[in-house]
Formats: sequence, C-alpha cells, structure tokens
Amino acid sequence: MLTQLRHFFRRHEPISSAPLAHLKSGMGGLVGIGASGALAAFTGLPFLIAPFGASAVLLFGQPASPLAQPANVIGGYLVALGVTVGVLLALPAGWPAAALGVGAAIAVMLFLRVTHPPAGAIPIVAATSAIHVGTLSLVVAAGSVLLVGIATLHHWLPPRHIYPRRADLG
Repeated sequence: MLTQLRHFFRRHEPISSAPLAHLKSGMGGLVGIGASGALAAFTGLPFLIAPFGASAVLLFGQPASPLAQPANVIGGYLVALGVTVGVLLALPAGWPAAALGVGAAIAVMLFLRVTHPPAGAIPIVAATSAIHVGTLSLVVAAGSVLLVGIATLHHWLPPRHIYPRRADLG
C-alpha cells in the first residue's frame, strides 16, 4: 500500500539551480496581481478575482507552458466567459449552473485549443457571487490582457525567458 502512495508524493518538476529566476517569477506575480489590485482600487471594479492568481502562477512561473501562452490565457478566459453567459441565460445562478459552465468551458477550450485551467473558475465566480455578468465580462477581458501584457514585459528582464513561445522554437 505504501509503495503505491509514493506515486502521489513524487515531485515531477526538475530540480532547479536558478533561485534568481524563482525570485523573479515571484516578483512578476507581485507586480501582475498588484497591478490588478491597483486597477480595482482605482476603478472600483473587482479586478482581484481568484482565477487571476492561478494565471499568475502559469504566466510568471511556467512561461514556456502551452497553458500560459497569450492565446490560451486570453482565449481561455473569453471562451469561459462566453460559455458562462450562455449557461446563465439558460439556468438560474447556483451550483448546477456552475457545474454545467465548468464542464462546457473545459470542452470548448479543449476543442478550440485555448486551454487555460484558471479560466475554468469563471463559471463558478459568476454563478456563486453577486458580480453582474457585464462587470465580470469587463474584468475578465481587461484583466487577462493586463496580466499577459505585464508577463510579456516581465520576461524581457534578465534572466530572460522567451515569451510568448515562438512557433520556430516549439
């Protein structure tokens, strides 16, 4: 039994000898979410939604991941938002709408090849909170573009990462 459990606790990320890069990633998350917070304070809109924190982990910590590419971040959020609006037009807000929205968002993101896991939380945010769909739409669209823009600038700083990925580099 214990030998079977070891697979659950095995770390699959390689050992890194780049503590400066890790600190830079953390600073990117601080700046990205800080900008979202400042925008929230300035506009009074809820730009600090939880899925953006998860997006920051991918954008700043795993910039080479297909899930962190601009088309996936922005496209994934827009797909999830569109699915959410459709579901909320058909069902009242609540856990059934959230469940249907998450499932449909996953399927459509995969079909369109713009998978961004944090975007899967948008139906939950919309179906379980008092955020108006119009406000959520503005926040999701602007916030995802803001985070991608900051990540693009951030990865130009040393130690540099190629972001977004280039087609010729895989």
